[in-house]
Amino acid sequence: MAFSMMQLFLIGALGPRLVADLGVSPTVLGLTTTVGFATAAVLSPAGGRVVDRFGARRCLVALLVVAALALALIGSAPGSGFLLAAVALGGLPQALANPATNKAILAAVPPARRGPVTGMKQAGVQLGAFAAGLPLAALAGPAGWRGAVWTAAGAALVTAGWAMRALPADAPAKFTAPTWVPHGMVAWLMVFSLLLGCGIASVNTYLALYGTERLGLGPAAAGALVAVLGVSGIAGRLGWSKVAGRPDRAVWLPGALAVGAVGAALLLAGSSSARPLVWAAALAVGIFAVSANAVSMVLVLQRAAPGRAGQDSALVSAGFFAGFAVGPPLFGTLAEAGRYGSGWLLVAAEFALAGVVALLWSARERRSGERS
Repeated sequence: MAFSMMQLFLIGALGPRLVADLGVSPTVLGLTTTVGFATAAVLSPAGGRVVDRFGARRCLVALLVVAALALALIGSAPGSGFLLAAVALGGLPQALANPATNKAILAAVPPARRGPVTGMKQAGVQLGAFAAGLPLAALAGPAGWRGAVWTAAGAALVTAGWAMRALPADAPAKFTAPTWVPHGMVAWLMVFSLLLGCGIASVNTYLALYGTERLGLGPAAAGALVAVLGVSGIAGRLGWSKVAGRPDRAVWLPGALAVGAVGAALLLAGSSSARPLVWAAALAVGIFAVSANAVSMVLVLQRAAPGRAGQDSALVSAGFFAGFAVGPPLFGTLAEAGRYGSGWLLVAAEFALAGVVALLWSARERRSGERS
């Protein structure tokens, strides 16, 4: 999970260096996120079918190999066009990540432990954010940003070799009719994830650049902001997923976490006047906004029909990735005009709408439970 999105965390953490070295604008920087997640959103429904057909181990090994290739190409990019093409290739690992890891959990983990284990594997995404924001961003000082990205590529290849040896063999696939149109809980979670992803992607992509351009932080301190986001996201995903292990609590958690995410975005908006607030804001985004996606995956595992875990996971992930594709360009137009405060208010509005969707769905589920 860490390597599935490593490329985008690295681009965010190394954004100031990329802007200086490759001459990309803040808008193009946002387009890297758009291209990567648009590719992942388009491929996700088919990715879920591929995972259900070929199994978790094969797909996880393929994910890591393609992630290594995408990172190597990003590190070799001579300009923005090549960079965007390499990022597009990195959309494939993102499309496979949640279906493959969720299917592995269903196959190997007892039901009582699936909530905490799901939180642990979702925390891997934030482990990638931490690695990008601290050790790899620090390595970019002596080795250059290309050296830092190539180091991540090598680590992905090593992990692919480990996965081939350590994961259990894939069970024979059972055919299930594909579902391309979401319905029920999956449809609600797709919309929730779309809005949530819009806000999270804007923070991931522009937090470091905001720190250098508006708050006067150096590149290392700006990268540390991404690391704080990563660490708090790990803690939040572990903690809230454990709480979501109880189905009655899991239904209400997405809405509650979205409300907390609104507060985090408002802290970002206020940090331009009170700089220390940016650290509290990064912490809160990880604890609330980033953690909400992990709770969504717990809900999918709790309610997926037999043989459909890959497909349902992929459809919810497609909504999340679509949000990651849409959010940064909207924020980027404001950032290029120097209107970061308006950008953070836009993020707060996106989180607020996600909260409304989640609370409406949970209320519907409660009424349905009372009727039954």
